[in-house]
Amino acid sequence: MFGYVTPCVMELKVKDYEKFRAYYCGLCISIKKNFGNIPRISLNYDMTFLAVLLDGLSDSKCNFNKNHCIVHPLKKRLMIHNNECLDYASFCNVILAYYKLLDDVQDDNSLKSKLFSRILNRYIHKNNYTYLNNIAHNVKNKLYELNNIESNPKDKSLDEISHVFADLTGFIISHYYKDSEFSETLYWLGYNIGKWIYIIDAWDDLEKDMQSNKFNPINSILNTKNLSYTEFFYATKSRIDFILTTCARLALENLNELPIKKNGDILYNILQYGLMEKMDNVFKRSGNNERSL
Repeated sequence: MFGYVTPCVMELKVKDYEKFRAYYCGLCISIKKNFGNIPRISLNYDMTFLAVLLDGLSDSKCNFNKNHCIVHPLKKRLMIHNNECLDYASFCNVILAYYKLLDDVQDDNSLKSKLFSRILNRYIHKNNYTYLNNIAHNVKNKLYELNNIESNPKDKSLDEISHVFADLTGFIISHYYKDSEFSETLYWLGYNIGKWIYIIDAWDDLEKDMQSNKFNPINSILNTKNLSYTEFFYATKSRIDFILTTCARLALENLNELPIKKNGDILYNILQYGLMEKMDNVFKRSGNNERSL
């Protein structure tokens, strides 16, 4: 998947850093519990953010334990377990990964994506949670719609193309609390995060896509003068920076409207500093002090 929505580690307190990692490891264990070992390869930080956010709106206490894992066999890692929000995030993680692989197969006829999609397909149907079908149906339809638009982007704006993925992200983030009074606010938070992810991913891949003559929404829509990568990068970076900063600011405003009960410091760190740090990295701005999670 993408993995752009991460904390700014340098601005995190040690306890919050450890807690975020406990959610990340807990998500990995939840995927194993609900789907099996192989689907754990789809684990990503964006779905960890989803779990931290949804659980932050819950009154339930976190259950922590320490265990070894296949990636860290020598040292026990702190993990959160028996958590419904993590289970929900694990379902979304695997479903998104599966349909993204199918999309890659359709776009590039990727043998690697074809292989992994067939492997994941064997595990998905082992899970019979009722809301999984609703999520899978929505993800499938939205990615199909996005693929159609990307195949024929003529007369489309960047807002129109990014809307599809933004709407899907809004649905995923708000569906868990779909009957709550703050469901709409959650939707718009997800919408703004989804738009941010879609555009920063396109900007991050811009040079590679232009070199390989592969579709990129930013290049396809905005590069009307057929500029080279370097010329187009400097001509467009301020506009993309403004769009991404606006999405991040709106997501933070949405977060301010939510009745957060826990994980507030982590969530504000991600939306205030983490997104900006990721933008600095993608825009190749100096002065970054990113450390691996």
